[in-house]
Amino acid sequence: SYRWEPTDALADDVRFKSHGLAPKSAADFAFLLHGFHFLKDEGVMAIILPHGVLFRGGAEERIRTKLLKDGHIDTVIGLPANLFYSTGIPVCVLVLKKCKKPDDVLFINAAEHFVKGKRQNQLSKEHIKRIVDTYQFRKEELRYARRVDMAEIEKNDFNLNISRYISTAVAEEEIDLAATHARLVDIERAIQIATAKHNAFLKELGMPLLPSAD
Repeated sequence: SYRWEPTDALADDVRFKSHGLAPKSAADFAFLLHGFHFLKDEGVMAIILPHGVLFRGGAEERIRTKLLKDGHIDTVIGLPANLFYSTGIPVCVLVLKKCKKPDDVLFINAAEHFVKGKRQNQLSKEHIKRIVDTYQFRKEELRYARRVDMAEIEKNDFNLNISRYISTAVAEEEIDLAATHARLVDIERAIQIATAKHNAFLKELGMPLLPSAD
């Protein structure tokens, strides 16, 4: 989110002309479009960016929408926070192609899979392999990866916020009230039997009895 000073000359620059300029407040899409311009037709581009590029409005929304409509955004990968020395914010990786074939976008939510360190978090070899395998084979996995068609993305106004498409919430386990009731009845019965036995011993010893559950 580097601040920059876009000019009228840059607006006509071949790198930005067909998509528009990134706003002064965040040059993220300027870096993206610069790299994308030089990408070969059969090439693959991966760029690390703050999550804001996925959902911010204004000029960034227009650039993001055009990239999506033209079929250039292939995959969105969410990474954990605190991976880098320079910033603690979570980041994402956008994978772009000029000749993208699938009519969907693969979302991978890897933000919760990392090795926690004292100062920085790390991705283990296993974490990286899981991301790469999921990307390579476009595999879907509950609460981790999902392929989203363009129609759904369009309904969301071309917002690519990962949480819109992958829920990490775990459903609470349903309680079987009948089974729980029966278990509590058994426990109560066992308490009554144990109390009666204990009181029989106390009575023989001439000691005060335990109060009855009744």
